[in-house]
Amino acid sequence: MSRVPRRKVTVIGAGNVGATTAQLIAQTGLADVVLVDIVEGLPQGKALDLAEAAPVIGYDVKITGTNDYADTAGSKIIVVTSGIARKPGMSRDDLISVNAGVVGSVVRAAAAVSPDAILIVVTNPLDAMCHVALRASGFPRERVIGMAGVLDSARFRSFIAEELEVSVRDVRAFVLGGHGDTMVPLPRYSTVGGVPITELMTPERIEEIVTRTRNGGAEVVALLKSGSAFYAPAASVVEMVESILLDRRRVLPCAAYLDGEYGISGLFVGVPVVLGQGGLERVVEIDLTDDERAAFDRSAEAVRELVTILPA
Repeated sequence: MSRVPRRKVTVIGAGNVGATTAQLIAQTGLADVVLVDIVEGLPQGKALDLAEAAPVIGYDVKITGTNDYADTAGSKIIVVTSGIARKPGMSRDDLISVNAGVVGSVVRAAAAVSPDAILIVVTNPLDAMCHVALRASGFPRERVIGMAGVLDSARFRSFIAEELEVSVRDVRAFVLGGHGDTMVPLPRYSTVGGVPITELMTPERIEEIVTRTRNGGAEVVALLKSGSAFYAPAASVVEMVESILLDRRRVLPCAAYLDGEYGISGLFVGVPVVLGQGGLERVVEIDLTDDERAAFDRSAEAVRELVTILPA
């Protein structure tokens, strides 16, 4: 009896975010996983370690570690986590220049052998790297999506649940805009058990939580002293992967290439989208107040400024 090939997800970059993403995908049983890295032995070692955990945890998916993009051929989803973190003394321009080269290179290699794949970009600065991935892959906008809003919203939800001493399962929240300190958390659209948080907290306390959300990544970095967040980013990627592979059509905040939506064209910006088997099924446009609109436009302009310094 011939076996039907299982779905394959490639994770580029075997660092903390990439390896944890591979682990979570394996544990959910969503797909076989290929972990790719330029460092010889690193993806192979982490894949072997994950494979040896399978009998204990009980997953049956195949996990491959490789330095060869030929092993990624036929992937349904490609997750891009490779790149460097910003180091002391490194300017924003330096980070963009280095990571644009890395992302462009790996996306071209992966897209060549998986021309029908959906790209999920994680590398920072995320919104700018989405532009690099779109250009390098030649894919339509529906198949290039940035993971940012899911992570930022998860942080917002976590802080709300902690403040109100309720289950995170009952908290829903949206964060729009670019992935950085100009992001736009929307308290008016954030609820606990269907009740807007504006009915449950003072405006002052909400603003404090909004500020903490904007600085969520920096807070983790400051505590770790070395390195950055990886558990929450990896979990956010897997939520997107699941919605695509299982065609769940979840409404999730992601970095999407806008083509007139929200009055913006030619730019990746965080907005609520429907994620299904085709990737970006549609952008969900929501009504914004004048203040929310102004904040969103400022965030989009900050993204546009990043894009203008991308290497040609």
